[in-house]
Amino acid sequence: MARSRGNQGRKGEREGRGAREPVVRSVDGGLAELIPDRDRPSAWTLLLDGAPQSHVDLDDPAHLAFEYQRRIGHVLDLAADPGRPVQAVHLGGGAFTLARYLAATRPRTTQQIVESDGPLVHLVREELPLPPGARIRVRTADAREALAKLPDNWADVLVADVFSGARTPAHLTTTEFLTEVRRVLRPTGTYVANLADGPPLAHLRAQIATAAAVFPELALIADPAVLRGKRFGNAVLAASALPLPVAELTRRAAGDPHPGRIEHGRALMAFTGGAGPVTDATAKASPAPPPSVFR
Repeated sequence: MARSRGNQGRKGEREGRGAREPVVRSVDGGLAELIPDRDRPSAWTLLLDGAPQSHVDLDDPAHLAFEYQRRIGHVLDLAADPGRPVQAVHLGGGAFTLARYLAATRPRTTQQIVESDGPLVHLVREELPLPPGARIRVRTADAREALAKLPDNWADVLVADVFSGARTPAHLTTTEFLTEVRRVLRPTGTYVANLADGPPLAHLRAQIATAAAVFPELALIADPAVLRGKRFGNAVLAASALPLPVAELTRRAAGDPHPGRIEHGRALMAFTGGAGPVTDATAKASPAPPPSVFR
């Protein structure tokens, strides 16, 4: 802890001189870089092997810079009455952006972050410390192994944003995995996942079919060009045992700086194109993004 306080002091000196410097560190997932945001004096972008992973503003944690994070934020905003504390699980940590967001928008929320990359967790804790008093526990573990240890009906929201080498690991794409997710969620709970795919969208279609095998209510939010298979990109999948607030999600997604489209109901099932659910026996990691995505 003494080291962490000392590091914060050194960072404060750098920021006080107006000369924030990038922080570069080798972690399990490759080369991690924390790049200062020149437009926001307390904000940083986390890169892993050159791929943007997270953006966080330490003084304004309710600011979500990445479009997929804003879409997840919309789902989190509507998962319970405004401002009401919830219990949340985050599979995949990054810079802890969404946990910080919930702590800011829903004070007294209890959260667990599961991140498999121990050196990355240490880097983020050291350079981008969590807000004092935040009820956030960070565990270094495999997402599915940690999920299996959580009690039944514990979480109001469960966020899955897990990438290894820019791909979602195969064991986090299956009906068996989502059955565990539903076990951990309360009956009124909401699951939200960050998915990534490009043409011909085989992975995305199969992930919708997989979620439909476990959850009766689904909604997908994405850039229209991604949904048409025109380019590689992110899609946010929300799932629940109860009807989702599709009308309000649609309004919020349409009002984003990069407007998103929502598919749900019969149209979303038609979007699967007859794809079947993924099981542990058939699972593959999500496709790697083309190099042009991060240029």
